[in-house]
Amino acid sequence: MSIFTNDPLQIIVFQSYGTNNHFYARGRALEDENINLESNNFFRLLINTWKRFESDEIKNTSLTITFPNNFTITTKTDENGYFVVDEKIEGLSDLANSEGWLHFTVSFTNEHVGRKINLKNKFPGELLIPKQTAEFGVASDIDDTILHTGVISKLKWKLLINTFFRAPFKRKALKGSSEFYSLLHLGKSGENANPIFYVSHSPWNLYRYLEYFLKKNSFPKGAILLRTLKNMMHKNRAEKPQKQKEIINILKTYPTLPLILIGDAGEHDADIYMEIVKNHPERIKAIFLRSVKSERRILRIKNLIENYTEVPFFIVDSSEEAIQLAKKHDFIA
Repeated sequence: MSIFTNDPLQIIVFQSYGTNNHFYARGRALEDENINLESNNFFRLLINTWKRFESDEIKNTSLTITFPNNFTITTKTDENGYFVVDEKIEGLSDLANSEGWLHFTVSFTNEHVGRKINLKNKFPGELLIPKQTAEFGVASDIDDTILHTGVISKLKWKLLINTFFRAPFKRKALKGSSEFYSLLHLGKSGENANPIFYVSHSPWNLYRYLEYFLKKNSFPKGAILLRTLKNMMHKNRAEKPQKQKEIINILKTYPTLPLILIGDAGEHDADIYMEIVKNHPERIKAIFLRSVKSERRILRIKNLIENYTEVPFFIVDSSEEAIQLAKKHDFIA
């Protein structure tokens, strides 16, 4: 945190998930550098990108979490301003709304002398507690699965242009994808509130950008699970991908909730998802992969899943095709 700035302080609370007795929340305390997500000016987009990745974090700072019944717990930010709360607290479902969302606030425990704090030092947080009526959950990738990104482009130049030089309201969702996810959320009965988990390899620096995109394009609200830049830059080759670890954590958190896994055929989603199926038998209902414009990559996956019978595995060219397959297998009405 710079001592030469007068930027106000803020806390960004990431949409997370939990259970009736498991509170699992994450977020980050930062200086508010006034990033305008609706700006489309080229130079402003450059500045916004710089601000996202050159953030001024509020490190080693005590925070207070307050629940709707005024019960409080405390936590502390780390050297990068992040905080993680993993606590056993009973009766959380009673505090959630009809969709299973528990609303709480996070505040700086101690006033920072001479510094302005946004929102009167009460920053909203939301935690998803799936309803008992949920038939399944959906764990989905974001890039090139619901958001045109260009991950497979040569030297990833499309990825860089789309991420750094395009405003989130200008980004395009894959046609029909929000309808597909909304139908999965509603389930076979049309009122199940099946939980959605958006699991991406994107860094937490893009959290508000992606949250804005999902809301703007009418995707059902769900937990948004990203990763730190540190994990991206210092990844151990022997270590499991962050996306895989997040999905495994979801399976462990909800031992009776099966998942539908959705990704794209461009990178390694097929390999990750098939390994999850292998290590967690009878927990995955189906795998959907979006096709990409690469015959080589599609051929690799088709060869990979030839004679694959563990779970239904679909490579789809459109949301319409995915919807028809989901209806055929009684996932949606």
